[in-house]
Amino acid sequence: MGCDLLSKKAFQPTLPDQARAALAALMQLDPDLGAIEAQAGPLAWRTRPPGFAGLLQAIMGQQISNQAAAAIWSRLARLPGALTPHGLLALSDEALREAGLSRPKVAHARALASAIASGMLDTDALPTLDDEAAIAHIGAVRGLGRWTAEVYLIFAEQRMDVFPAGDIAVANALATLKSLSERPKESAMRAMAEPWRPYRALAARLLWHHWRHLTGRPSMDDLPLA
Repeated sequence: MGCDLLSKKAFQPTLPDQARAALAALMQLDPDLGAIEAQAGPLAWRTRPPGFAGLLQAIMGQQISNQAAAAIWSRLARLPGALTPHGLLALSDEALREAGLSRPKVAHARALASAIASGMLDTDALPTLDDEAAIAHIGAVRGLGRWTAEVYLIFAEQRMDVFPAGDIAVANALATLKSLSERPKESAMRAMAEPWRPYRALAARLLWHHWRHLTGRPSMDDLPLA
């Protein structure tokens, strides 16, 4: 299963029709967002696998660089059984640490696997929940905070109106796009994103795209998983 996931492209060069139509509407709401593709090129449509693997990948991306996250994810995904809850629980802490997971990430990965294996977290039910309910359901698991849930819902479920206001790259991108004197705090980010409803996830995708263009830093999903 791990090799299959690694072999699939994490993005497609063109947006799905529904997303492109929504993006056109978003650009009418905010011309600044509309100018991003002209500078940074077309927005690629990044996706991640739903369920355990997608949530596990989001954990690997917590609070570290994309390069480091991609390297850890690559090594982890190649461990036999690591991308299934029971398989990961069968792996030793030593094996997970050798793949590059910190002690907190080992604990959070095991908490996720246990929650799904026990039925405490029902990933199959997530698509039936509204955004806030889904975020709360994911966030009930140790180590899976709001940011992790939001990133999962954006990329694994391709939701259109989830906004990761606590994401530093999104905040930095917004500060540069709007010529702000400092990076906005999370509460200010949420307020600034209100006019973008119901397309706030698309706005976040554009802002990540803008930040990658400005910094030259690739997405975790763009890096080779060797």
